[in-house]
Formats: sequence, C-alpha cells, structure tokens
Amino acid sequence: MQHTLYRVVETEDCSPPASSRDQLQLLKMHFSYISLDVSAFREVFYKAKHIAIITGAGVSAESGVPTFRGKNEKWRRWLSQDLATPEAFSRDPSRVWEFYHYRRELVLNKKPSAVHLAIAECEARLKKQGRSVVVITQCIDDLHRQAGSKHVLNVHGSLMETRCMSCGHVAVNKRSPICAALINKGDPGPDVPDAQIPVDKLPRCDDRDCNGLLRPNVVFFGETLDSHILTKVEKEIETCDLCLVVGTSSIVYPAAMFGPRIASRGVPVAEFNIHTTPKSEYFMYHFQGPCGTTLPQALETVSGSIVMLLKMETV
Repeated sequence: MQHTLYRVVETEDCSPPASSRDQLQLLKMHFSYISLDVSAFREVFYKAKHIAIITGAGVSAESGVPTFRGKNEKWRRWLSQDLATPEAFSRDPSRVWEFYHYRRELVLNKKPSAVHLAIAECEARLKKQGRSVVVITQCIDDLHRQAGSKHVLNVHGSLMETRCMSCGHVAVNKRSPICAALINKGDPGPDVPDAQIPVDKLPRCDDRDCNGLLRPNVVFFGETLDSHILTKVEKEIETCDLCLVVGTSSIVYPAAMFGPRIASRGVPVAEFNIHTTPKSEYFMYHFQGPCGTTLPQALETVSGSIVMLLKMETV
C-alpha cells in the first residue's frame, strides 16, 4: 500500500492541502444540511459493519486531562507546542523531560471517562455481532486501553512508552517517577525554575546495557508519523463504512483530514464536539455538547429521538 509521508503540523487557518480543496468544496455543497438527528444517526450506525472512531484531546479532557489549549497552553513560561519539538529536546532535554514528566504524572492519576467506556463497550458489543470498531486516536495517554478498547491506533505515540535515542528501542514504561532525578519535578507554575538535570541522570535505556538517552515515544511537532501506524490508519480510512470524529479540534494535520477524507468517499461521518470545528461542514452529522454526554447517548442500544432540526449553511 502506498501512502503519503505526513508531518504533524498545527495551523490556525485550518486550510486543507491545496490538492484536496476542490474535492472538499464539492463535499461542503453536498452536505449543506448538517443533521443533528440522533435517530437518523442510529439507523446508519446499526447498518455499519466497520466503524472508525477518531478521537482527540476533548476525549481525554472528559477524564480531567488538560487539553493544552487556552488557559492550559503554557507550561511555566513556554507554550506547550514549543516544548514538544525535536529541536527543544535537543537543546534542553532536562526541560522537556520535566514537561513530559508532569504530563505523565497527570495521566497516571486519571481514569477512563464515559466517552472511553462507551467506545470500549461499543467495540465489545459489536464484535459479538461480527462487526468491528477501530479507535484512531491523537491522544497520547493510555485511557482508551484502560477502558477496554482492544483495537487502538495511537497516531501521535504514547506517553507511556519511551524510545532510545541511541539504539531506537521502544518500551512500555509506566514507572512513577520515570527516574529518580524527576521526583517532585515538573511543577508548571510560571515562576518555577528549571531543574537543569544533568543528561546522565535523565531516563536512560536499559536494553542490552545500551544506556542511551530516552525520549517520550510521542510524535513531536514537525516529525513524521510512524509509517507502520500510518499504513494501518490508511487502510481503516479506505475501508470503514461509518466514521465518528470525537473531541478533536481538527487543527492538527494530518489527523484533521482523516474525517473529511472518509466523507469524500460518501461515507457518513458524525462529529461529536463541544463546539463546531473547521471541519464540521464536511460531515453528515454534528452533535454539539460535551462528548461525555452526547456520544454515550448516540451509541445507546435503545432507539433515539430527534433532538434538533437540520440547520442550513449557505455555501
């Protein structure tokens, strides 16, 4: 299978790549009416055999994990996205490890939300019916798997994994703290000084006595997605017959284009978000509100009812 090599980019103008714009403009015209009808969605859901669920930071927010947008966009004096780069890690691995240690400790103390549990229950229920669910998540926590989801593709990596800068070994690592030097470090307060931990005291590789410097096994901004994961994602995008886009702002590429690409095949796509997003107009359904409320209701096994009428947007 051939696929494009993507770099992770966050953009405020939210414009898709130029090659996709003509096709997506036609899609916008086709879906001038965005359905908010739970009953209609459930009819489509009951017929679907292979469902792709794309999740973002809003799902983790339901568990109390900060989204690192708005009031949480800064850690100490730095923007979070400025710390999550290969250049930042190269310049100051101690600072970046403090930042990720803070994020790891946050996540290790959180539990799956109603969203995570609803998705996991849906996967288990549909499996008994010979149907399938895959979770394609931008979240780097482990909450989908904690909830019981089995088929999870982490497109941006995992906080609970490390990768060696020397030998490349990837390992699950849920130690708390991940190394002694990071005990009681990582406080996000704006006046907290950097710990300036010596590099040899930061997390080190213990695979075959390598002792190389470890980094979080996450995709930093500007890095390419893991080709093996991307191949699997491409297959799901091409074969699913229903897509749910849940709790994502749709401004981080390439993940922001997964839903619209599926919609461009004529496949129904339902968006669940507390706000409309730059991609809402491309989708057949939009359910606005906390996804911890809207998604479990939509996935209920009982028949639903109309909650709102269609709203027309002039293209």
